[in-house]
Amino acid sequence: MTPLFSIITVTFNAENEISPTLASVKEQSFGNFEHLIIDGASKDNTIRIAEQAAISQMSIVSEPDKGLYDAMNKGIGLAKGDFLIFLNAGDSFADSDSLKRLAELATDDTDIIYGQTQIVNSAREVIGKRHLTAPSTLTAGSFKRGMLVCHQAFVARRSIVPLYDMTYRFSADYDWCIKCLKVSRKNAYAGDSPIISFLTAGITNKYHKKSLKERYDIMCKNYGSITTFFLHLSFIPRYILRKFKK
Repeated sequence: MTPLFSIITVTFNAENEISPTLASVKEQSFGNFEHLIIDGASKDNTIRIAEQAAISQMSIVSEPDKGLYDAMNKGIGLAKGDFLIFLNAGDSFADSDSLKRLAELATDDTDIIYGQTQIVNSAREVIGKRHLTAPSTLTAGSFKRGMLVCHQAFVARRSIVPLYDMTYRFSADYDWCIKCLKVSRKNAYAGDSPIISFLTAGITNKYHKKSLKERYDIMCKNYGSITTFFLHLSFIPRYILRKFKK
């Protein structure tokens, strides 16, 4: 099986962030992909920059939308690939073989492929690892400990994915990943080397407290209120340690 990947990039006035994303897609050694730019009617040069990247597998849709998750849902509806990768403006593949590594794990019974994420700044300098590490074995229950896999490094088979629940403004990706894991037949780990570079200052960083409230509600829905409450008590030392390191 040679899988087709649908790389979905959501943009809005992203002229300052999109170039590294486009460059990382264009340089992939594995070429069986489509690249969908789902743009929210940008007023800047985002579309021009995307067109100038000259990625032959690229399609661009630019029209008003209802926000990030509405645009992602549009991407799901347009995608033709076997697997979906959400690589938004500013994020990128970690190296030119990232997609090849994912493709090597795309067996007929694999529904989710996932890996590690490194954090980069606007100068594309690696500033560290993500504070949560993707485990070598992943189940729906794994996300009781938080979103252990960055959404960009969570690659799901198109036939199993739901639409994003737009009642969540900031954390619908967390809910989406859990739903995917609940129906996945097999999850494949891409190894310890990062497959994704995640740009700091994303939407959930800007609205961190609101995002955490939504994640708590999502955990209650999927794992139960009592379990969620006691799990959050166990998160306190982890939170204090992160604050101390900063």
